[in-house]
Amino acid sequence: MKKFQCAMCGWIYDEAKGIPEEGIEPGTSWDEVPDDWVCPVCGSGKEDFSMVQI
Repeated sequence: MKKFQCAMCGWIYDEAKGIPEEGIEPGTSWDEVPDDWVCPVCGSGKEDFSMVQI
């Protein structure tokens, strides 16, 4: 499982955790997150996220 960080605010999407409150189940890969999804903190689009090593 990978993690992706928002370049604008630093929020991290963790594939293992997903975002159940937004209907994105744990284990959902970044590629499966809808293209029109936006960061829950700052509203940035997926294009503003990059994979991070943790």
